[in-house]
Amino acid sequence: MKIPELFQNKKPVFSMEIFPPKKKANIDTIYDTVEKLSVCKPDFISVTYGAGGSMTDNYTCEIASTIKKRFGIETLAHLTCINSSREDVKEMIGRFQAAEIENVLTLRGDIVPDQEIKKDFHHANELAIEVQRKCNDDIEILGACYPEGHYESKSLDEDIQNLKYKIGAGVKALISQLFFDNQLFYEFIGKARMLGINVPVSAGIMPIVNSRQIERTVALSGASLPHDFTKMIGFYENKPEELFEAGIEYASNQIRDLITNGVDGIHVYIMNNADVAIKVYDNIKDLL
Repeated sequence: MKIPELFQNKKPVFSMEIFPPKKKANIDTIYDTVEKLSVCKPDFISVTYGAGGSMTDNYTCEIASTIKKRFGIETLAHLTCINSSREDVKEMIGRFQAAEIENVLTLRGDIVPDQEIKKDFHHANELAIEVQRKCNDDIEILGACYPEGHYESKSLDEDIQNLKYKIGAGVKALISQLFFDNQLFYEFIGKARMLGINVPVSAGIMPIVNSRQIERTVALSGASLPHDFTKMIGFYENKPEELFEAGIEYASNQIRDLITNGVDGIHVYIMNNADVAIKVYDNIKDLL
């Protein structure tokens, strides 16, 4: 199933993201997680592109293919380009085609210290063009968007203009970076629509359920922290069990508000934690 078709037939589309293990020996833990996730009835599961975007020990294709065949859940395989040559990308596209992967999320990828930056691709739209050129209609292309603007952009307006290049390169749907303030997402969508970006956009939501996520993920994402969120974190900072439940509730309330306001899709960054996914799903399933 091509994911853009899902958006034509259902609203909201409900999806989740998982990431591959660093070691082959741990790959079965991912399938154990997916088996638990199946009760949430996700429309698709996205699989990130390995640690640091490396071709070495990259299990994205294998995991995406196995999820689709074993569990009957559609998958979205991530593909990054900042650390890949044109030949690397060609090889990975070939793997996807051989494994009958029909959906790819094209990303520039993070710049990793001490890891070589290749010269063939500089931006995600260039990767999207390459995937489109190699695949014809075999693979549908999705892309990322940033409700508060990419950290390298001078402004949100500039970032939305750059987003138009992705759409022109063949991107048929977008998944947003995580955010904690729905109003910022609504403002982003309004600006994007005014500038002619009419593809479906899934809102990326990450339930913050432990202090480690606050220190790492939130800081790296650059997402704004609204008053209600920081108040929650401060209140439960030294109460891990209460923070877990409060984080689930905050994310669930975000999602309920987004669905009520007509969002195209919800994409939950679950950090491979099936318990988090199931709790969130139980809180919102009446709206799906």
